[in-house]
Amino acid sequence: MAISDPNDRYVRQAQFALIGESGQAKIQSAHVAILGCGALGSVASELLVRAGVGRIRLIDRDLIEWSNLQRQSLYVESDAEQALAKAEAAAGHLRRINSSVAIEEVVADIHPANIAEHLRDVDLVIDAADNFTLRLLLNDWSLSTGTPWVHGGCVGANGQVRFFNGVSPCFRCLVPDVPDPGEVETCDTAGVIGPATHLIASLQSSEALKFLSGNSSAINPRVLSIDLWRNQIREIAIDENLSNQCPACSGGQLEFLDAAEVGVSQAETLCGRNAVQIPGGSRRIDLTKIAERWNDVAPVQATRFFTRLQLPDDQTLTLFRDGRAVISGVRDIPHARSIYDRYVGS
Repeated sequence: MAISDPNDRYVRQAQFALIGESGQAKIQSAHVAILGCGALGSVASELLVRAGVGRIRLIDRDLIEWSNLQRQSLYVESDAEQALAKAEAAAGHLRRINSSVAIEEVVADIHPANIAEHLRDVDLVIDAADNFTLRLLLNDWSLSTGTPWVHGGCVGANGQVRFFNGVSPCFRCLVPDVPDPGEVETCDTAGVIGPATHLIASLQSSEALKFLSGNSSAINPRVLSIDLWRNQIREIAIDENLSNQCPACSGGQLEFLDAAEVGVSQAETLCGRNAVQIPGGSRRIDLTKIAERWNDVAPVQATRFFTRLQLPDDQTLTLFRDGRAVISGVRDIPHARSIYDRYVGS
């Protein structure tokens, strides 16, 4: 009986004529950052590790919860039992899948002051973020460096993918500003199914492999939008007028990246309390709308001044009208930010 040869690991991929041996060599010399190790990032990272991407940096701020296991197939029950950091757990599993890939895990909350440090020297970024603020920051950084990234988003059974190459058109042509809290559904308010997240992550990985293997001409220039439940697929071109009016790629206003220079309010652990305060902003929150959305998620307490969501594990999220929130039962700031983004929005 013939013994399998480790050198055959990428043989089927290299046999695909549009990649070939030369394309495989390019893939193996590439450096990719995965921004977020949740439903999209955990799947995309596994696909790219199996494809032989030479270096992968995993970046995530959150811990593994039991509710993640339904769709984040890289993780196992023991990861949730120990509440491991997603980036750390993902790196461990991925190293067992392909020991020849150099994997770096970063447990951090990405913001304007540190994005350049954490995305340094990469050839491509996979967007597996869980909020619009981070995506708009990534977009600004991409425009400032010319580094491409692959956007992906998924809620319910719906998702979309688009490759952005660091020039016009950009993500802000589609999303001019951060949506108001409660305006856009999240996985924690609308749910999500595993097949949808796996499909979107697979499409992101496919666009990444096109770029990394030297086949940029095959990249889809349109937004690919899919409703897996209704079996609907659409391709949406970005209107040239949107690009011409875009404050970022046409106007050169990198407001989300420039926030590092003007200073931004920081979340803080509240003294003497097992709680974290997330700063608010200038926008006023419609607490009634938030309470209605949360009613299907967990017990809610609503007053004229705040709306409070009772979460598992004795955690509570108290949201004020100015967007400020106090998350009790948590002392880890990145984890608190994740809770805020999941239930309130960016």
